[in-house]
Amino acid sequence: MAGNTGMEQLIPIVNKLQDAFTQLGVHMQLDLPQIAVVGGQSAGKSSVLENFVGKDFLPRGSGIVTRRPLILQLINCSTEHAEFLHCKGKKFIDFDEVRREIEAETDRVTGSNKGISNIPINLRVYSPNVLNLTLIDLPGLTKVPIGDQPADIEAQIKGMIFQFIKRENCLILAVTPANTDLANSDALKLAKEVDPQGVRTIGVITKLDLMDDGTDARDILENKLLPLRRGYIGVVNRSQKDIEGRKDIKNALAAERKFFLSHPSYRHLADRLGTPYLQRVLNQQLTNHIRDTLPALRDRLQKQQLALEKDVEQYKHFRPDDPAIKTKAMLQMIQQLQSDFERTIEGSGSAQINTMELSGGAKINRLFHERFPFEIVKMEFDEKELRREIAFAIRNIHGIRVGLFTPDMAFEAIVKKQINRLKEPSLKCVDLVVQELSNVVRICTDRMSRYPRLREETERIITTYVRQREQMCKEQLILLVDCELAYMNTNHEDFIGFAKDKNSQKLSVYLSWYI
Repeated sequence: MAGNTGMEQLIPIVNKLQDAFTQLGVHMQLDLPQIAVVGGQSAGKSSVLENFVGKDFLPRGSGIVTRRPLILQLINCSTEHAEFLHCKGKKFIDFDEVRREIEAETDRVTGSNKGISNIPINLRVYSPNVLNLTLIDLPGLTKVPIGDQPADIEAQIKGMIFQFIKRENCLILAVTPANTDLANSDALKLAKEVDPQGVRTIGVITKLDLMDDGTDARDILENKLLPLRRGYIGVVNRSQKDIEGRKDIKNALAAERKFFLSHPSYRHLADRLGTPYLQRVLNQQLTNHIRDTLPALRDRLQKQQLALEKDVEQYKHFRPDDPAIKTKAMLQMIQQLQSDFERTIEGSGSAQINTMELSGGAKINRLFHERFPFEIVKMEFDEKELRREIAFAIRNIHGIRVGLFTPDMAFEAIVKKQINRLKEPSLKCVDLVVQELSNVVRICTDRMSRYPRLREETERIITTYVRQREQMCKEQLILLVDCELAYMNTNHEDFIGFAKDKNSQKLSVYLSWYI
């Protein structure tokens, strides 16, 4: 890689794009090639990044320390300093000051209550000891809320992590401590959800020096256990005691090298382990990844540029009082309303998905398949009362005569009464569907809130149409029930089977009288 200057320039170019999108508020809109660092709390993510730089510059402490994504851009340079995107023109020579600025900038957005935010902090570190590399440090997973943190803090952190690692152009640096079960690794679990084949995931095993006596991670590092396409790389970070004692990172890297060379299980892998090797691999893999994705990235950039140039050209000749522009804007809003309404009902996806309750097509589906059958089941009749009604109906139809068979008129009178009861739940179902359609219309017209009269008129026209169809629907339902009431189809196979069964029972009773 050292001899390929053209390829080496790819990472700084992507860095400039990241900075530009962040400043414009459209961060990562183009799905830029990147490496996201993922791991549980105390997995050693911060130590790995500090070892790359050779300086202590990341916040440390208990609970969630990384509460905003940190886009760390490492740039090989003859001088050593750091720059923040939000501190234009200011160079940080003291890396303790860098740590304090990260903490202060985090608190400015999230507050001091350990909350999180997906707004990134962009930090550039220039140093002769680094290779060109860009990493995104993400919050470590936590299980239990601390202080004023919301109860769903774990879900929030997962959502933020997935926002980055679900992108196809994102390589995943999954950091896992060696003294825990690899099968329960938080980092590998998250990576597997978005990269089930392990194509985009690079495994990093930390704390190899803290494993129990008689155990080692040889099978993992040789990619035999839970294999990844890009493999695993082992590192040894400074212990908490070393960090508190301000142990120099250069000495720590020398101790790491000595550990791998002297350990019987890792001696044969020593040249493919350690922080310097990890940094070289990441530099090479990110450069190759950018090179591979560059054609598609260039196409997307060109398309967006052409679209923006077209918009700019239109605005050059823009006249607010032009009736054609007003008509076009209104038609675009109506088309957007139509699209939003259709997506909400059909369930093909929407930008504003309701995660709190069922709505739109899902709620209407539930009304038809759950609520309506429930209302029908609720129409339970009192069997004792029904028998009494049947008895009265039969006796009233026979009058002074004593009948031998059940008269058809009694059957019809009882059945018609039950059929007529279907009207109420059917009409109620229609009312509930209309109510939900009205809610959908109200939500979809939110985009027109800047034009109250247009919104009001749009809602009125749509609601009027829905009410007209509601009336027609109810009339059809009533007509359908009336059709069923008008004629009892006793030739239906269900009725014939029931009647035959009853007649055979009666015949056996009559024969028993005569025998």
